[in-house]
Amino acid sequence: MPTLTSPAAQASTHPDPNHSVLSVIEIQALLPHRYPFLLVDRIIDYVPGSRAVGLKNVTVNEPFFQGHFPGRPIMPGVLIVEAMAQVGGVILMQMGDLKGKLSMFAGIDKVRFRRPVTPGDQLILTAELICIKQQRFGKMQGKAEVNGQLACEGEMMFSLVD
Repeated sequence: MPTLTSPAAQASTHPDPNHSVLSVIEIQALLPHRYPFLLVDRIIDYVPGSRAVGLKNVTVNEPFFQGHFPGRPIMPGVLIVEAMAQVGGVILMQMGDLKGKLSMFAGIDKVRFRRPVTPGDQLILTAELICIKQQRFGKMQGKAEVNGQLACEGEMMFSLVD
């Protein structure tokens, strides 16, 4: 599995969406998700054990746009939250003592949708680890932005299972 420890990745404060720390192939080595549920195209910034920033290019060819909503396509909010959680999963799967575990949603709190996400948008997804308790439960703060505008934010609780 890839390990992200480069000084450039740790020092970055403004991620460059044209730069890749992890490609989609490397993300697939970390996360169990596959089409159509792998929602992160690449990781563009990473601070080990703390924070990750991912990118999702939203195209009109996404399968969910056929039914949500025909004539006025909007990315479903639950998929935006899932994409934020997948970026958080990259943080967890890089932590040595958690490798090999599966992270599953245990809850979501304080989620707010601030603007619609439509075809052609590029989502910048940030996940920050708040805490892990007894290597079994934890909490992350996530946010999704389009062109510097907040599209979604919230807290995600997770459970770690073998």
